[in-house]
Amino acid sequence: MSSSSDKIIAKNTLFLYFRMMFTMLVALFTSRVILQKLGVNDYGIYQAVGGIVGFLGFLNGALSTGSSRFLTFELGTGDKNKLRDTFSSVLTVHIILALIIAVLAETIGLWFIYNKMVIAPKRLDAAVFAFHLSVLASFLSITQIPYNASIIAHEKMSVYAYVSIYEVSTKLAICYLIGLGGYDRLKFYAILILFVQASVMIFYRIYCVKNFEESKYKPLFDKKILKPILSFSGWSLFAGGSIALSNQGIIILLNMFFNPAIVASRAISIQVNMAANQFVQNFRTAVNPQIVKRFAAKDYDGSKHLLLESTKFSYYLMFVISLPVFFLARPLLHLWLGLVPPYADIFLQIIIIQSLFQVFDSSLYTALYAKGNLRENAILSPTLGFVVFPTIYVLFKLNFSPITLSWAYLINYAILGLIVKPLLVIKIVNYTWRDIFSVFKPCAIVTLVSVIPAVALNRVMNSATVLQFAGQALAIVAIVCVVTYIFGLDKRMKEKMIGFVRAKIRMNG
Repeated sequence: MSSSSDKIIAKNTLFLYFRMMFTMLVALFTSRVILQKLGVNDYGIYQAVGGIVGFLGFLNGALSTGSSRFLTFELGTGDKNKLRDTFSSVLTVHIILALIIAVLAETIGLWFIYNKMVIAPKRLDAAVFAFHLSVLASFLSITQIPYNASIIAHEKMSVYAYVSIYEVSTKLAICYLIGLGGYDRLKFYAILILFVQASVMIFYRIYCVKNFEESKYKPLFDKKILKPILSFSGWSLFAGGSIALSNQGIIILLNMFFNPAIVASRAISIQVNMAANQFVQNFRTAVNPQIVKRFAAKDYDGSKHLLLESTKFSYYLMFVISLPVFFLARPLLHLWLGLVPPYADIFLQIIIIQSLFQVFDSSLYTALYAKGNLRENAILSPTLGFVVFPTIYVLFKLNFSPITLSWAYLINYAILGLIVKPLLVIKIVNYTWRDIFSVFKPCAIVTLVSVIPAVALNRVMNSATVLQFAGQALAIVAIVCVVTYIFGLDKRMKEKMIGFVRAKIRMNG
């Protein structure tokens, strides 16, 4: 890894971490206020109707992957004309896709709300209103994808940090505004959220047009450019459908069998997990373009080394958050929300373990993504997801607990992260089992050695007050950090960390 690349990755990671910390703290605060002001049932309704639009948007997720990969790849090759035509062609496809999804949502989606979802009749009107605004937000979001892909391809992550100041400020304002007047709070909340989303998208588009020459759109539908992108995205389509079932589909399924309060519990656990995952996602967002660009420049060894090292660090970042969240799930939710909805703590504990396996799944996927060969992954990985969904449906029909879905997806992601993705990168990208175990071995050691003292600590410490909760959380984090340094870092990384600390001490001394 070159020194300049190290600096780019470090700089972008810092910007993204600043953004993440700022938005996460505000998101956790606003979620508590919104849950209290909307009520558990209306909060669950909003999540459920939004889930329908999100489910239909899995087509967008497939094209998003292709757009980001090919824009980054063309930037790596240095062909500005090809980059410009690629952006315009991709945006044209996204506009067409946005129209198709809007039509599907306003027909099939609307029928589903009226005929299949468990919503109290007196709240049906508000639910439909919120659904219409979610469709409009989805349309804007789909056409926004190429612009966000350009920002990531150019590695201008600082813009995300700056925009976050505006975004979280407006969401704080929503917490105040939603309690004013005699409006229906669910309807008013949907209007305010749409305003925030639309204004952020407008800013990103203006930024891209001013700073990236290729972002100046011209109507173009170049078949030669789109053919490999659509072929690449075609293999992502199957995977996108599986992901949609795992996320939005499950929310919809819960609402078909259980009341909106259970939907709210699942949504809350996902939100906490997403906040924890931001640590990993921000790091991966900073490092992934370098992996792709090195592969595009035919520096295959450099690309592999960066991917393997970043996978280990991604796991350590996730684990240092996951362990205290697992042990302190109940008091965490109580301190955050006040009143904890049913099953929320169990949902959270299981999904946080699932996220550790997802680190391997998503990180190793980057190797396939860089090479542009997704066929096998698009068959194997989604197939597991498509099997899990009907299995959960049958179990719910047999009156199993809603927790069943969490265990099913935990097993699914364990298979994906530990078996499927390693086999694929070995077969397709010429990795070896030695490469894979160079990642798995230190991660497993760090996990086992950290869990033992954390379990003992959890038995003797109390988390009844805020100070006790903070003390126990910090103690678990300290355990993970010490164990990771001793067992998770190689000699070279330890020397670099010691050198960095000594340099900072000399500067301040």
